[in-house]
Amino acid sequence: MAFNGSSVGGAIFTPLWALLITDLGFIPASIAIGVVMVVALWWVAGRYLRPTPSRLGLAVDGDVAPETEPAAAYSAPASDPLPLRPGIAAWRERRFATLSLAVALGLFAQIGLLTHLFSLLVPALGTAGAGLSISFVTGYAVLGRTLLGTLLPANVDRRVVGAANFAVQIAGSVTLLVANGSSVLLLLVGCALFGLGVGNLVSLPPLIAQAEFDGADVPRVVALVTAANQAVFAFAPVALGVLRDATAGGWVVLVAVGLVQISGAAILLAGRRALPKIAAL
Repeated sequence: MAFNGSSVGGAIFTPLWALLITDLGFIPASIAIGVVMVVALWWVAGRYLRPTPSRLGLAVDGDVAPETEPAAAYSAPASDPLPLRPGIAAWRERRFATLSLAVALGLFAQIGLLTHLFSLLVPALGTAGAGLSISFVTGYAVLGRTLLGTLLPANVDRRVVGAANFAVQIAGSVTLLVANGSSVLLLLVGCALFGLGVGNLVSLPPLIAQAEFDGADVPRVVALVTAANQAVFAFAPVALGVLRDATAGGWVVLVAVGLVQISGAAILLAGRRALPKIAAL
């Protein structure tokens, strides 16, 4: 639910940005948004982040607060989580390497496409329509993440769920490509399919790490995966921009995005642990 904040922000601010830039110009719009952000974040930080846990009557993270009921126990997956091997760099662990690389590729494709999607939609939908379509994408991101958080079984192989999430986004990329920048219906369907996977690609890696690694290693794994992701997807907009300029065709971006996502799904599945053999009776 907390992750949905970024998706809701995308749904609200993308059309707002487009409207303000059209009416005020880029620099005044930037100043207006910046001032609103500073004021809003200053109040939110003071209201919700300043109080310490003790002032709120809460215990330190990881401890059970006095006179409170313990939270429901986590239902462990079918195979017990394993710790990182002592003395071995995390990057040499197959589970960690495949998870980190797969998610980095997925976010590279996702951030890259979202950066260019607005301009790809403008010819068919116009500036206002393209802005609303980006909101459409982020709205479906909220829906997809909420459904996954509600329906995800405790004992399911979360890498398979991640691969299925890749598949939904690949279907969205293919639909956008088939639309060829002209079919409004297909463009909206493509945005919806791609959007359904946007939020889950961020929230699934910690869930996979929780299922596959010992609890003491999970914070380290999640931090390293996040750092690797950011180091990779930061270059997505410029990389796809160079590709787009070199080929003089905006929709070649969709082909590249689809291929990167296919690679990510394959790598994610390659890291699955073999199921324990059943002893013969």
